Amino acid sequence: MQVQQLVEQALAASTTDGCVVVAAEHTETNLRFANNRLTTNGQMTSRSITVISTVDGPNGASAGVVTRSVTTAEELSELVRASDAAARIAPPADDAAPLVGPNSAPGTDAGGGDWQAGGGDWQEAPRATKVEVFESFAPELGAAFQRAAKADRLLFGFAEHQLTSTFLGSSTGLRRRFDQPAGRLELNAKSADLDRSAWAGVQARDFTDVDVASLTDGLHTRLDWAATRIDLPAGRYETILPPGAIADLMIYAYWTASARDAEEGRNVFAGSAGGTRIGQRLASLPLTLRSDPAAPGLECAPFEIVTASEAGLQSVFDNGAPVAATEWLKEGTLNDLVRTRAWAARTGAEPRPLVGNLILDGGGSASLDDMIAATERGLLLTCLWYIREVDPQTLLLTGLTRDGVYLIENGQVRGAVNNFRFNESPIGLLDRITDVGRTEQTLPREWNDYFTRTAMPPVRIADFNMSTVSQAS
Repeated sequence: MQVQQLVEQALAASTTDGCVVVAAEHTETNLRFANNRLTTNGQMTSRSITVISTVDGPNGASAGVVTRSVTTAEELSELVRASDAAARIAPPADDAAPLVGPNSAPGTDAGGGDWQAGGGDWQEAPRATKVEVFESFAPELGAAFQRAAKADRLLFGFAEHQLTSTFLGSSTGLRRRFDQPAGRLELNAKSADLDRSAWAGVQARDFTDVDVASLTDGLHTRLDWAATRIDLPAGRYETILPPGAIADLMIYAYWTASARDAEEGRNVFAGSAGGTRIGQRLASLPLTLRSDPAAPGLECAPFEIVTASEAGLQSVFDNGAPVAATEWLKEGTLNDLVRTRAWAARTGAEPRPLVGNLILDGGGSASLDDMIAATERGLLLTCLWYIREVDPQTLLLTGLTRDGVYLIENGQVRGAVNNFRFNESPIGLLDRITDVGRTEQTLPREWNDYFTRTAMPPVRIADFNMSTVSQAS
């Protein structure tokens, strides 16, 4: 059955007061490689249907949410019955709001039409990716294998491309559709004895935008740096974080930027005397942290697609609500926080939904190499991993460095140092950034399974806290 037909039949079958159906057709293709050779390639196709049933009650609306893989009319009927039943026994939802109508978001009704850049007509078939997306990339990867073998080094990693067509329909008459491509490449280079390691990763919309030679040249350079080993103790060091590392920290801050949690005193954005820190200067430099569904190369859905409520951040009642460009941090000052429609109505503020990308601008023009050359003595990170929250009130995070930490002296990289455990708050770091480079699209290492569309600059931290030495390699 066509996915649009499934949406319409599910809406027609629901017996509750309101219903939203989110259907996703997902295709994925990948290449995996190790020891300078391809090991596997594959292609996958999946479909998921989420039915959100709502029941109006004297104390407010309740919701039942069920997600399943559906291919037949019988399976669809079972899914709708399960969702309807769940809604009838659920307590009133704290995040309840009227379901979004057809005039509340960009687009047209079910008749279709070109209603957004990068989207498509409701009636068109779902888009799909194929292994041919790697047609120009694969020969470049093969050449990189040959160069690595000649240098007595090994390349490991994977390339992955996904395309998800999402169809969203509601009992209010809302019909929305969005096609989201997403790709990533992760490369790990090792010396032949596996003693030295370096990592690089990039996001890709279609793999014509990936420069394999440049990436692998950078990996070989870092393996050369690591031929010299230097032991350093724990402590606070001037540290350069590349774009991917600062992305991992800013993503975590973004995921905790709930206006409700701030107003109820539960997160780092809570004001000291009640309220929030909106309007407070958090960064000494004029940094702007923003999201924009139309950002070139980082395009994402201009309306909300929610298959599970997350307190303070997302609500299934908000499906189809418009998503607009938002400046979270504006020239160093906290400008806004994430706010569901229900919480916005309760507090008299504007809704501010999560957006599927994140951009940090600081007005800098320096490259990472320029920042290294301007360093008298400090550390250069490659990436962070195993990041965990220690204290939500300050957003103190801990984690480890990985795949290369390097000592810079007098503008030159002198060698690789041991790994560290760090303890830092991304909000606390903002005010200690002393230099910002050029913003560029990047791939976070820790969170790229969940969030890939980021653009960040390299940044210099005056006193990054390397709390203990780590034995991790």
